[in-house]
Amino acid sequence: MNLINRIQDFAREEDGVAAIEYALVASLIALAAVTAMSGLGTKLGQFFTAIGNKLVTT
Repeated sequence: MNLINRIQDFAREEDGVAAIEYALVASLIALAAVTAMSGLGTKLGQFFTAIGNKLVTT
């Protein structure tokens, strides 16, 4: 095979493209999950701090 044929075969290859697309989707889902859990963790921490402060003052 000459170089032109190898480059054309490489351009037609779709397995790597699908894997990259799945990796991008998985990373976006992970980013969304981390963002949501971070916000939830902050609110939960504030909630328990408020409860602890009310228990101490009563």
